[in-house]
Amino acid sequence: MSRRRRAVKREVTPDPKFGDLVLSKFMCSLMLDGKKSVSEKIIYGAFDLIETGTKQDPLSIFHQALTNVMPNIEVRSRRVGGATYQVPVEVRQDRRQALAIRWLINAARSRNENTMVERLSNELMDASASKGNAVKKREDTHKMADANRAFSHYRW
Repeated sequence: MSRRRRAVKREVTPDPKFGDLVLSKFMCSLMLDGKKSVSEKIIYGAFDLIETGTKQDPLSIFHQALTNVMPNIEVRSRRVGGATYQVPVEVRQDRRQALAIRWLINAARSRNENTMVERLSNELMDASASKGNAVKKREDTHKMADANRAFSHYRW
C-alpha cells in the first residue's frame, strides 16, 4: 500500500448493449485471461435466458439480484492486547457492490448446470428471488456480525 497519496479511481466505460456501469464492472469481474468478448457473450446469453424464462427486463432482475446480495455489515479482525477479535463494521458502498459481484460470480461458477450461461442466469434469478448461494453467503456474513456484536466497542 502506497504511503504517498490515495490511488486514483479509474473510470469504467459502460457496457455496449445496455449502457450500464455496474453491468460493465460485473463483466470485467467475470472475465478470465483478458477475454472480454467471452464474458460479454456469457452475460448477454444469460440475459436472453432470463428474459425468455421470466418475461421481465433482465437488467432490472440483475440489479435486484445485486441488491439482495449486498451485505450491510461484515466482520473485520482487530488485534487488542494479544487477542484477535472479530469486530462488526459497516460496509462502504463500493465494497458492498464489489462483494456482491464477487459472491454472485463464485456462486454461479460453483453451480452444476452445463454452461456458464445457464449457471449465471439461474444464479441471478435465484438471487433476485432472495435464494441461492450468493444470498446465503450474505446471510452468513450478517449472522457472523450479529454473533460478534459484543465486540463492536473495539471498532476504530
